[in-house]
Amino acid sequence: MSKLPNVGTTIFTVMSALAAQHKAINLSQGFPDFDCDDLLKKLVNEAMEDGYNQYAPMPGIMPLREVIAQKIHSLYGQQVNPDTEITITPGGTYAIFTAIATCIGPGDEVIIFEPAYDSYIPNVRVNGGVPVLIPLSYPDYSIDWNLVRSKITPRTRMIMINTPHNPTATIIGWEDLEELQKIVIEHNLLVLSDEVYEHLIFDGEAHLSILRYPELLRNSFVTFSFGKVFHNTGWKMGYCVAPAHLMAEYRKVHQYLCFSVNTPMQYGLSGYLQTPEHYLSLPGFYQQKRDYFLELMKDTRFTPLHSKGSYFQLMRYDRISDEGDKDFATRITREFGVASIPVSAFYENGKDDHVVRFCFAKKKETLEQAAERLRKI
Repeated sequence: MSKLPNVGTTIFTVMSALAAQHKAINLSQGFPDFDCDDLLKKLVNEAMEDGYNQYAPMPGIMPLREVIAQKIHSLYGQQVNPDTEITITPGGTYAIFTAIATCIGPGDEVIIFEPAYDSYIPNVRVNGGVPVLIPLSYPDYSIDWNLVRSKITPRTRMIMINTPHNPTATIIGWEDLEELQKIVIEHNLLVLSDEVYEHLIFDGEAHLSILRYPELLRNSFVTFSFGKVFHNTGWKMGYCVAPAHLMAEYRKVHQYLCFSVNTPMQYGLSGYLQTPEHYLSLPGFYQQKRDYFLELMKDTRFTPLHSKGSYFQLMRYDRISDEGDKDFATRITREFGVASIPVSAFYENGKDDHVVRFCFAKKKETLEQAAERLRKI
């Protein structure tokens, strides 16, 4: 018997395979086509040469947890105990699954905003939970908090948020967090905050992390990804922050899922994070890529929605076609050689606003070649 009977191959795998088949430029799956910093690779290699090749402690090595705690205090003004409130994980997606597995059981309801990163709903279901799906308001993808309140029942256990948001590239505002805090306190709910793009935020905006709100943090798991921000998604390195009482439960599950995480990479990252500029420079780095991609796309018939964070750009194609977005994304991959992701894939019911997602975490020449092809549509 399948725990996920209606789940097939993810859209990311499908579109990347289609891109490879048609030798298309792959702006679909969210990964860079450039390498990570040579210094970071050097630090990892040095850790290997120095013999750090056996199991790390189950929560992660202390030097890495300590530098993360320092970063959190510097950026968000929050004191986090590296011993009891930070756990290193094999990637952000794993960190999310483990938080759900820690707290969600049969019949527990979890509020999820759609469009949603594709792991959220299966993670809830495989643990016996019930996803309660609330659509974000197109085209600005804002949260209707009155609708959220109307969906809360005695079985509601958790609310999941994601900022900067994948796939919409929106960010949460102060008002959103204030509304969230009121609801969480009133109903004693848990929060799972996916903040894997925390440093990829544009136009001088601040990243409004749950970590800024002590009252919210008391009920929250907050997840992060080194792979997304340091251009090495294949390393699958991340971490989770939670108050000690929740983290103690989290580690009970974590120790039986993977026990510990890649040791030399932890040492490499702990050294790399000693220089804050390595992450403080990221907003400017990715904003340049976003702006360059938008400039290149001005001569196409696509209409951009505003990208405020992450490394994604949504584009409407209503001036081109009235096809469904999956058909459109498939056709332009085959006929014009550029792969994207149809945003309907991020809705369980396939809601189709005729929008596709492009990833601009690419070399300048890759974006130029893609735009040249897209101008022909």
